[in-house]
Amino acid sequence: MNQLLFVIFPYVAITLAVVGTVVRWRTRPFSVSSLSSQLLERRQLFWGSPAFHWGIILILLAHLAVLLVPQGFEAWNRVPLRLYALEITGFALGVWALLGLAILIYRRASNAKIRAVSTRMDWVVLVLLVLQIASGLWIAAGYRFGSSWAPSVVVPYIKGLLLLQPKPELVAYGPLALKLHICAFFALLAVFCFSRLPHLLPVPLGYLARPWQLVIEARPRT
Repeated sequence: MNQLLFVIFPYVAITLAVVGTVVRWRTRPFSVSSLSSQLLERRQLFWGSPAFHWGIILILLAHLAVLLVPQGFEAWNRVPLRLYALEITGFALGVWALLGLAILIYRRASNAKIRAVSTRMDWVVLVLLVLQIASGLWIAAGYRFGSSWAPSVVVPYIKGLLLLQPKPELVAYGPLALKLHICAFFALLAVFCFSRLPHLLPVPLGYLARPWQLVIEARPRT
């Protein structure tokens, strides 16, 4: 079971994410879109979308930083005050992202127009995102100071997968929260190319410099 969950499944998920996304990009490039529903409902989107996106982006950047420079986090955490500040900030970002996601889920479930344009894959992605964020908060609250033990546990596991030298034992005997967190991540990778998630890849750097634009419906309201 450990080989299946922490070796075979990750490689299948990575292969699906890479190959599937490339095939989709080459064969159906115009399908790579978030399919915005802003015209159908704005108020709840205004509160949910920024909270979720900013929270999850900052958390992903922190995870990437741990993977690239684990020694830097170990050095940072040698001072208790800095360790507490990092852990509290990460937990707060997780709560912020989860609250934003909860608003988006409520919006999609309660609004008939949004429900009509939702697909089964949208709901699968939302459930996996809830599992991913909730398990991360579970780790932060129940198995504290993850920024200190992750560089010596999770980072070698991920690097082992990338170097084709898997070490499932590093996480196989860890807590349930850690296993759920890792499996939810690879499950998101597995469904990546089948969902709206590939819209993350085209980085819209031009949006950072241009002024914001208001989309107005052309037809008169009745």
